[in-house]
Amino acid sequence: MPSLAPHILGVPGSGIRRIHEIAITLDDVIMLAVGEPDVPVAPHIAAAAKAAWDADETNYTANAGILPLREAIVDKLARVNDLHVTTDEVWVTVGATQGLHQAMALTLGPGDEVLLPDPGYTTFTMNAHMLDAVPVPYPLRPESGFMPDVATLESLVTPRTRVLILNSPSNPLGTIFPESVLRELLDFARRHDLWVISDEVYEYFTWGEPHVSTASLDTDGRVLSVFSLSKTYAMTGIRIGYLVTPPGMVDTMRAVQEATISCASAPGQHAAIAAITGDQSHVAEAREHYRGNLAAATALLASRGIRYLDPGGAFYLWIDVSHASGGTVADWAESFLRVSGVAVAPGSAFGASGEGWIRVCLAAKRDDVLAGLGRLPAP
Repeated sequence: MPSLAPHILGVPGSGIRRIHEIAITLDDVIMLAVGEPDVPVAPHIAAAAKAAWDADETNYTANAGILPLREAIVDKLARVNDLHVTTDEVWVTVGATQGLHQAMALTLGPGDEVLLPDPGYTTFTMNAHMLDAVPVPYPLRPESGFMPDVATLESLVTPRTRVLILNSPSNPLGTIFPESVLRELLDFARRHDLWVISDEVYEYFTWGEPHVSTASLDTDGRVLSVFSLSKTYAMTGIRIGYLVTPPGMVDTMRAVQEATISCASAPGQHAAIAAITGDQSHVAEAREHYRGNLAAATALLASRGIRYLDPGGAFYLWIDVSHASGGTVADWAESFLRVSGVAVAPGSAFGASGEGWIRVCLAAKRDDVLAGLGRLPAP
């Protein structure tokens, strides 16, 4: 049998999925490990998808996506993100996952280095390995409020550095980068002529500090922005996201899309139009549900003396279990699942800086969140 490409063998597995796959083999597990909204998709979104199927809207679309959806996205970006683009810069993707991979494939070659957050979303590192690029983690530390430190970034830059990845609101931390921090990071990228990939999947879920889109501050066309409908509209399985590129990439993007996906699902794109242009009350209701879960969860943790990061956005809690994890939080999380029946994501799945921490998803029934957190060992 021929061997696989060596760099593919180096793609790390997901520590989150490992916990999830164990959990689904057990009975009566409280599932707090995977970022899956517990609210249903809104009826008008489901109706739009059904209408597309009924009308046999099941053929190929343009590589970039159907024009009405791209026009709706252009309008949304101007209205919500202060980001003013044309439809030529909007590319409908198979969720944000494909959008992230697309952005990294456009900007990284074999041996190129990418600066990525640690703790950070697992796919950043996995994508780098899949592209035969080199992931270079930049630490997000408690003592700096889990914000990027430009001096540290400067120390990590080499002649091979090509890309800086930003994620705000952050998965797993829930931190939000204020405009002043984003401007500093863009100045850093400009000094070293780096591409910036901005993951903004949790843009609609913020608890105080407003979300600022990195590309709205971009002055020289170096930011690629990745968005998703999955979390906002509880459409995780419909797989619709979008990548926003700088101007002038139409011919390249058309070829790249054709070579990877041809196009996203046509019924899914019609559902996305309904989601973006339709009634947004269900998004507001989901936001208040997650906010209420956050308040209840942090009150419980505080009463038990368990340290946590107070998030600015997303729907996760980053919780310190170093008093119990014994220096290997991945092993501890598996044992905690088997003994206590609660699935949580080990912080080390998000990078070395996550050792001793866990990520808990708050997009669940409140009773489950409180029951699961109530089983955590107190200091």
